Amino acid sequence: MSGPWQLRTRIAVLSAACVALVAASMAVAAYFFFDRELRQQLDIGLSRESNRIQLLVKAGRWDATGTGDCEWIATPACSQVITPDQQGPGQEDVPGLPVDAGARSVAAGTADAFRADVVVAGHPLRLLTTPLPGHRALQVAVRSDGVEQSLRRIRKILVAAGAGGVLLACALGYLIARTSLRPVAAIVAATKRVTATRDPGHRIAVRGEDELAQLARNFNTMLAALEDSVTAQRRLVADASHELRTPITSLRSDIDLLTLAGPLEPDRQRRVLDRVHEQFAELTQLVNDLIELARGDEPGDAAEEVRLDDIVGHCRDRADRHWPGIAFTTELEPTVVDGVPDRLARAIANLLDNAAKFSPDGGTVAVRLRDRILTVTDQGPGIAPDDLPMVFDRFYRAPAARTLPGSGLGLAIVAQVAKAHGAGVEVTSPEDGGTSVVIRFPALSADSG
Repeated sequence: MSGPWQLRTRIAVLSAACVALVAASMAVAAYFFFDRELRQQLDIGLSRESNRIQLLVKAGRWDATGTGDCEWIATPACSQVITPDQQGPGQEDVPGLPVDAGARSVAAGTADAFRADVVVAGHPLRLLTTPLPGHRALQVAVRSDGVEQSLRRIRKILVAAGAGGVLLACALGYLIARTSLRPVAAIVAATKRVTATRDPGHRIAVRGEDELAQLARNFNTMLAALEDSVTAQRRLVADASHELRTPITSLRSDIDLLTLAGPLEPDRQRRVLDRVHEQFAELTQLVNDLIELARGDEPGDAAEEVRLDDIVGHCRDRADRHWPGIAFTTELEPTVVDGVPDRLARAIANLLDNAAKFSPDGGTVAVRLRDRILTVTDQGPGIAPDDLPMVFDRFYRAPAARTLPGSGLGLAIVAQVAKAHGAGVEVTSPEDGGTSVVIRFPALSADSG
């Protein structure tokens, strides 16, 4: 049995158990209510009959001293007057009402009136014993088997109604569970399809706004994120394979030339070795960029408060050494951000290298940090409007940049680091030339104080 079926069964069983408990409680309460009401009505009728006979006795119009004739068994009531020394339940051939020590005490005036349930000649009776003047007591009895029969019928009705309610609760609980858990069944089916096909492109149809609908929407969101991740991974692998193929092929050719051919002329050998070093540097940079991209989009536990202006300053010093033909101007405002220092340094270094690479010899790269906004502006040819939406894509290189060194991962790393630090990044290319990259860092979190 699958998960949703088991859950449906559990919900149905729990619903039935709850209904059974409620039904049983209500049935018990109803039974005791009817029992009390019926017996109370019986006692009221018994008291009324006792009062009527007492009035007759006091008026001298009724006398039943001794054991009364109880051939009343088919009549509503039977009565007798007893004395403190009354003995026996009645005549042998005609049973009377039972007389015990309690009844004699009432007749003697030493006890109060009381009620009791007795059985005479196999018939259940409700007996009321009350005192009379002259050291006597009046006993009045009515048959109570009608009450017992009514209670038996009530018990049967309550049991039948409770059992029917439980069965109905089971059926309704199962139907409700089956209807309510359809999104769960859809999620189970979707997970099976994704597992079997390894294709996260499946989606679940969602209706309503309840918690299960929200669960289905969240699952669809998770599938979409997984699909994007898988697509990006496949594209990264394909692009990396393509980008790695060229330097590796060139390296192999140059190494074969050095090892398989005869002795090379010194100038040619030097040129080949220089080319090998350049290719190794390019390959190393590409591998480092791929490693940086593989680190993911989250800063992780290493995030801390760092001085962003100090990091920018260190990156500017490095760029001065690496690009001696480019002038870097800086305007840095002291700024503290939450982040990972080495990842921020890598992104800023990529920005400066990218700006210097596209700037002409003797050009200027302006770096400004103010109000938590870092802006890097170069004097290069700019970026075509059609290329602007794709500059942050991995391995994307505009047609004008394909003749320059690089793998097309620099700005992709910048965008990834910015996203991991909660910053927004954008690129603009004014009509008069040049390119500006702007990164807007968020304020410090409350926990950072």
